[in-house]
Amino acid sequence: MTAWAQWADRTGTAIADAGRWRTVRSFDAQGPEGVLIDAAHPDGRPLVSFASNDYLGLTAHPAVRAAAIAAVDRWGTGAGAARLVVGSRPVHHELEAALADWRHTESALLFPTGFAANLSVMSVFGAPGVRILSDELNHASIIDGCRMARAETVVYRHGDTEHLAKLLDMARSDKIERTIIVTDTVFSMDGDVAPIEAIAGLAGQHGSLLVVDEAHAVLGPFPDLTGLDALRVGTLSKTLGSLGGFVAGPQRFLDLLVNMARPFIFTTGSTPADSAAALAALAVVNSAEGDRLRDRLRNHIERIAPGHPSPVIPILVGDERAAVRMSDRLADQGLLVPAIRPPTVPVGTSRLRVALSAAHTDTQIEALAAGLESVQSP
Repeated sequence: MTAWAQWADRTGTAIADAGRWRTVRSFDAQGPEGVLIDAAHPDGRPLVSFASNDYLGLTAHPAVRAAAIAAVDRWGTGAGAARLVVGSRPVHHELEAALADWRHTESALLFPTGFAANLSVMSVFGAPGVRILSDELNHASIIDGCRMARAETVVYRHGDTEHLAKLLDMARSDKIERTIIVTDTVFSMDGDVAPIEAIAGLAGQHGSLLVVDEAHAVLGPFPDLTGLDALRVGTLSKTLGSLGGFVAGPQRFLDLLVNMARPFIFTTGSTPADSAAALAALAVVNSAEGDRLRDRLRNHIERIAPGHPSPVIPILVGDERAAVRMSDRLADQGLLVPAIRPPTVPVGTSRLRVALSAAHTDTQIEALAAGLESVQSP
């Protein structure tokens, strides 16, 4: 056995022994209901998914699907190359204009994924001499973007504006000319909300560039960042039910991303179908139907976790294996609720992560409520 094979076996065994081994399963579904196929159930079993970030259920919306099909008919399945090489399809520019209007910014720029958007922002603006102040529970894409940056990164305690203020004061004392504050607005594993108004106030006082990742903010918060140097990062894959990411902000900042962001320069442009689907989804979001979908989603949240600010609801368990056992018990009841374990979350904080959608029926929500009660009972 080669040295690399031995290393792979040792590493895999260590992951499995810690109760953190993962495998990719097949879920044949459109919307919440589908058939899950895994090693234990090779013929599949029907489940209702509470794992998807399709918060408004737009992946299966007739107008969204029709837009994607029409885009394939007109432009084919791919963009062909990076946009700086081959050019953009008209739908790319239409979507960017619509996203900028939605986020009340001067401009917007598409990326193939939200992950690539955060890598681009942090690596371009996190130049030498800059100090980045990052919330300790920020998404992995922000963390990796900070690692790619040539700036110094300092982590502040989760949602702690007093700690953030002290770090900003320290940066001023250290004569750091430019600082970046970066935070999720809704955190993906806890579903809690950043104190964004207070953070924005600190950014204004210290002249910091404020970067907010709004990927999970289907129900807000939607802060007014007028007058600040700010960039809003979002995805097409959650609220808009498609695939891709974007950055919205001042034109001068986005022009720098076009010219300096390696994930933009060296990656094939977003597919026409994904872009057209997102554009159609955005029209739904901005309509009366969108209001009804958000109201329905809010009602589902109130049924499962009254007062919780987002459709991401964590059920804290602690131990990795216990979380997996609870997830398996829910699957036996026809409910797909994933167990989230380290390294996605800190050691000792394994959990069930419930993700709700407006596409869930009242009956499915009732089944979830009963299932969660049963697995949490002694």
